Amino acid sequence: MLMLLAVVGIVSGCQTIGFYAQAIKGQYQIFAHQRPIDKLIADPKTDPALKTQLELLEQLRLYADKELKLPVNGHYRKYTDVHRRYVVWNVQAASRFSLEPKMWWYPLVGSLEYRGYFSESGARDYAQRLLAKDYDVCVEGVEAYSTLGWFKDPVLNTFIYRDEAELAEVIFHELAHQRVFARGDTDFNEAFATTVGQESARRWLRARGDTNRYQAYVASLRRNDQFVHLIMKARERLEKVYGDERDKEGKIKRAKQPPAPGAQLEQEKQQAFDQLRRDYEQLKAEWGGYAGYDDWFATDLNNAKLNTVANYFDFVPGFERLLSLNDGDLEEFYHETERLAKMPQEERHEWLRDLPKAK
Repeated sequence: MLMLLAVVGIVSGCQTIGFYAQAIKGQYQIFAHQRPIDKLIADPKTDPALKTQLELLEQLRLYADKELKLPVNGHYRKYTDVHRRYVVWNVQAASRFSLEPKMWWYPLVGSLEYRGYFSESGARDYAQRLLAKDYDVCVEGVEAYSTLGWFKDPVLNTFIYRDEAELAEVIFHELAHQRVFARGDTDFNEAFATTVGQESARRWLRARGDTNRYQAYVASLRRNDQFVHLIMKARERLEKVYGDERDKEGKIKRAKQPPAPGAQLEQEKQQAFDQLRRDYEQLKAEWGGYAGYDDWFATDLNNAKLNTVANYFDFVPGFERLLSLNDGDLEEFYHETERLAKMPQEERHEWLRDLPKAK
């Protein structure tokens, strides 16, 4: 039970008994239904498509250990089918007229910008309570997460059937969380893992000699960079609309005094989101009609939803520059990142923001 309580703090965190109960139950069900991957591969009754993916996963684990120096340490040796599309649903929130995210404090990991539920209904019920308090709210399904080394993470049906490049990125991303983790710093942790996941997936595909798959993956990353740039531009516009400020750590803080009446802010907010949708349609045209982000735009846009993108990509340029300065040596890159993780948050955020600008 104590170990499961530790996982609650890692995955979600809460001070309410009901929340702890759903988190403990959800994590226990994953552990209780694990099956060893080697036995599944050997079992003639295993679905051939699953067996193929599990064999690929075994190769990815070996590559992560030998070539990427990531702490495999028995992770992804078992498989669990949770019989749903996502393993957890994260709730994020922000003020109605500010991009400042709502924070939740968790045991062991500090304050983070999300709260996770093992059921969609639980997440949406909580989101409704936040909406009633005048927050902008975003609920997103999550296919994979890391317990940061507290447990041996299993492979889940929620991500195992991904394309080879995407599966590689997911596995390398989650293992990166176990290599470096800064307590209470969502943006730092996710940007580091994103950088490792993408760079490692590129290296994996090059090592496989799969030129077509490699080029397709690089093209997808290029489109994603353009999408992220679009979101960041919208965030910049909204910061000005709301009069948001930045603290010493570079984090957005709500203005003490709103720059305009609520009705005017609401109008200008809607105009900013309308502009974002127009910009996206123009980008799609440049992509020749590629519609991979349509689902993201299909639901309501709000401050919290924009923050979900910033969490993963705000510091990626800094981490990419750091990797380049270490001549692509991942071990040196990890050591430098570990050094950053030990800095005060204000200093590491400033350092990462300034690094891409340095000559």
